[in-house]
Amino acid sequence: MTTPRLCYQTIEFGKTDIHLCTLRNRQEYHDPEGVAEKLGICSASWPIFGVVWPSSLVLAHFIKDYETDSKRILEVGCGMALSSLLLNKQNADITATDYHPEVKSFLQRNVSLNKDKAIAFEQTNWANNNDNLGLFDLIIGSDLLYEDAHIDLLADFLQAHSKPHCEVIIVDPGRGRKNKLTSRMIEYGFTSSHQKPESIDYLDQDFKGYILKYTR
Repeated sequence: MTTPRLCYQTIEFGKTDIHLCTLRNRQEYHDPEGVAEKLGICSASWPIFGVVWPSSLVLAHFIKDYETDSKRILEVGCGMALSSLLLNKQNADITATDYHPEVKSFLQRNVSLNKDKAIAFEQTNWANNNDNLGLFDLIIGSDLLYEDAHIDLLADFLQAHSKPHCEVIIVDPGRGRKNKLTSRMIEYGFTSSHQKPESIDYLDQDFKGYILKYTR
């Protein structure tokens, strides 16, 4: 099993550059000790964490000028953690989390590439009731709902880590599950709004998804 090939790129947000080391493509795979396999991550889904998806770009561009002030912020299912790296560059209080065992090392490498301070990170899944993340004022994420089973897991995870007054921003690419997630969030006392991104000239393809915002 060969070491996966990597790609280095710079993504521009106005005058801010975010440097990223990612997997070269979605065909890379490297799990020689079966760590990911033991977590239920198969070879086909292994590389999903390691590339920059359109939804991730939409989230980062949306959050770039968002009012973060003194908010404690969590990026859920962060993958390459583009939004976390951007918020970290802006000195926001950002924590990242993901289930994939390779995310932490890529995050540390990319923080170093950007010459910024360390980003708090915890590896956990949404079903874990004993993580150490705590509560947040703002929770963000992109392209999280791949299966129907994820809807309840994600809603419960968001609820478990939301302060009584909290904002949640999820960019969904249009996999047909946003309304079910919204129903669950409303049950938890959130109001909801769905909107299209205002401009996607930074994408090389159409974006059929929505920015989902939940507020309580």
